Amino acid sequence: MSGLEGEPHYVYLWADGVHLNVRLDEAKLCLLVMVGVRVDGRKELVALAEGYRESTESWADLLRDCKRRGMRAPILAVGDGALGFWNGLREVFPSSREQRCWFHKIANVLGALPKSAHPGAKRALAEIWNAEDREHARRAVAAFKLACGAKFGKAVAKVVDDLDELLAFYDFPAEHWVHLRTTNPIESTFATVRHRTKVTKGPGSKAAGLAMAFKLIEAAQQRWRAVNAPHLVALVRAGARFEHGRLVERPQQQAAA
Repeated sequence: MSGLEGEPHYVYLWADGVHLNVRLDEAKLCLLVMVGVRVDGRKELVALAEGYRESTESWADLLRDCKRRGMRAPILAVGDGALGFWNGLREVFPSSREQRCWFHKIANVLGALPKSAHPGAKRALAEIWNAEDREHARRAVAAFKLACGAKFGKAVAKVVDDLDELLAFYDFPAEHWVHLRTTNPIESTFATVRHRTKVTKGPGSKAAGLAMAFKLIEAAQQRWRAVNAPHLVALVRAGARFEHGRLVERPQQQAAA
């Protein structure tokens, strides 16, 4: 199932694999979801299909299908580092940049720490993802490493090893950072879907679950707000350069240079 129409040009793309309980099956239904931002700044459901969250082939098949129907490579894709999506993206759209979701990353880091260390770690991580620019974020990472590296090396490595992909959003308009740091557009939408499956005690079958999710997302899509500063999305697609979140070079200036 897909929201593709014509030849869409998605500038940003969020991807996630969402599990839903199915009443008549022991196994949960896993839905592969992609939501994109069009050149005019509007959010749109790109694709929804049953698959395996960690499977490269499941995601590659979905991306190849989108490409066959006219989808161009997104400039930036956002998702959890555990997804098979990334290998699929590199195969189908190798030019797309990658941004790891901070929502998932924080959960992964806290999972590697004792509960007594959670409050301090949450503050330290907020200093990173909420920093005013990449330089300040890197300083916050160094402070986190200094404070926690000796005792909690595995937790610190989860940030340090993915640092470039965690801070990719800083190369885009500051107005868009709040949208690019997490997969929240998918998370918030599926809160409604999960609530409905809980009320109905599960959709009854995987096919029914997929159809119900599609209908609920289709309805929710009508209420989705455009990203902040939607006029800047077209500039991102055109190749404009941003530093510290501000436009420093328009595409025509690049061509002249």
